[in-house]
Amino acid sequence: MTREKKFHFQTKAVTLPNRQRTVVDMVEHPGAALIVPFLTEETVIILRQYRPVVGEYLWEFPAGTIDPGEDALACADRELQEETGYQAGQWRAKGSIYPVPGYATEVIYIYEARDLRPCDEVKGDPDEVIHAQRLGIQEVRDLWHKGDIRDAKTVCAMAMTGII
Repeated sequence: MTREKKFHFQTKAVTLPNRQRTVVDMVEHPGAALIVPFLTEETVIILRQYRPVVGEYLWEFPAGTIDPGEDALACADRELQEETGYQAGQWRAKGSIYPVPGYATEVIYIYEARDLRPCDEVKGDPDEVIHAQRLGIQEVRDLWHKGDIRDAKTVCAMAMTGII
């Protein structure tokens, strides 16, 4: 199977602020966008997504890697449609996070999406197993309190949007 790599591994010599030189192993990542889709003030769309790297389903908000030449908001719009079958009439940038700054350059841009309306079709990627769920905010909080939401970017987005 041949496929284009989204991420690149690199070993790089760097000078630290204390003038010490060291070598770091790093993953160069193009960045990503995550969306917290609000159907109503009290209802969101959250995904149960199978993650083969960890071998289990995780609760996550829709998210995806930024394509070459794409900006973060365009990525968010594309991923929302692909993973949920909805388009947003209103977008609000909530901030950005570095999910793993110890070894990757990835920045995840977090958006809140509102005024949702169904789009023509859910395209999805053939290598993803995703089940979109409509849950109340309290149900999402309950999942968090039980320890069932373990995806770091989703936890950050919950905090940035006031869910927790």
